[in-house]
Amino acid sequence: MATITKIQPRGLVRASGGPRYAVALAVDALGTGMLRPFLLLYGVTVLRLSASATGIAMTAGAVVGLGCMPAVGRWLDRGARSTVVAASMLVRVLGVALLLAAPTGHVWLFATAALFLGIGNQAWPAAHAALVSTVAHGRERDAALAGGRALRNAGLGVGALLATACLAGGSTALQALAAVTGFAYLAAAALAWSVHVHAHPVAAATKDRAGGPAPRMRALLAANVIYVFCLNLFEVALPLVLVTQLHASPVWSAAIFVANTVLVVTLQVPVTVLLSRFPRRSVLVLAGVVLTASYLGFLAATSLGHGWGAPAVAAVSVVCTLGEIIYAGSATALVTALAPAHLLGRALARFQLSTGFGLAASPAIITALAPHGPAALWGGLAAATLLSTSAVATEKDVEAGSAGRRA
Repeated sequence: MATITKIQPRGLVRASGGPRYAVALAVDALGTGMLRPFLLLYGVTVLRLSASATGIAMTAGAVVGLGCMPAVGRWLDRGARSTVVAASMLVRVLGVALLLAAPTGHVWLFATAALFLGIGNQAWPAAHAALVSTVAHGRERDAALAGGRALRNAGLGVGALLATACLAGGSTALQALAAVTGFAYLAAAALAWSVHVHAHPVAAATKDRAGGPAPRMRALLAANVIYVFCLNLFEVALPLVLVTQLHASPVWSAAIFVANTVLVVTLQVPVTVLLSRFPRRSVLVLAGVVLTASYLGFLAATSLGHGWGAPAVAAVSVVCTLGEIIYAGSATALVTALAPAHLLGRALARFQLSTGFGLAASPAIITALAPHGPAALWGGLAAATLLSTSAVATEKDVEAGSAGRRA
């Protein structure tokens, strides 16, 4: 059993790509936080589109944006790093520009803008993970990935707060908000590109015939589709249950969401570093166990009904957040440890495909299960997560290099 990795703040910044790159991540997250939660309002309020048309356009943009991932993976495997990160930010600048140029009632231009925003949002995680994996290795890389997630959550939260403060200004304020977001993405792209990180793919890349990660990663990628449901619980499942089933005040949903964000920002790095003494796969299995336990806890909490139900759900949400933190700190790290160096980009791209698919499917599945009662929703999530955890636990590692021998 390895000792706990000790990483100082300065070392964490260096392992994350350096100070300029850290600023780029913060600016990018701030811009996304200002726009993403209010994109629906922009379509309805500024462009006068129907809520259904706006929602369909946003969903289509996110799903179709996943189609860019194979190309992103191949681009990364040719050695590009900071260039791909910058491109994921620049394509969102184009999306914002289309938003600002869209005339009232023009749903197709809004849909195109949503597509470019979706491409940028889908490409960024794989590009960022590949860049960090180039400048840091082993447990230092894991901590840097965790630090990037904590920084991104903080930026998203601050951006959302700033956007909320602007909502009183109506459509004019939303247009100004979009413009500021576009400039934020542009500044972030310039900063990310300026770090000039480029990998040197091994010669085996040109001889590889598989075109993707090792076959034994397939169970991990399939399980990730279910694991990632936890990321949408605080935005979809819990508000739905609290308001429609427990008839609780919407304040409970808001408070739980804020608590989740604060816990992720403050605990992501410490928990990831603390668990670095254990193999990454074991940690990912632990995440599945914790998430399964939290879903069963939600099932018990909702049975309490109006009165004690909402406080019980809030208490269980802390356990769910811990599971989310453990999952986020181990999943990407495990993929980077297992993937051969010359196939890292494609492995991360496929991992993002599974993540994006899970995020896209989970709202529809959650809202379809919820009307059938707590047992269908929370029991179904618990069973699916436990099955995925079993798949991760029983999969045998074929690991890439000495760095991955303890994945």
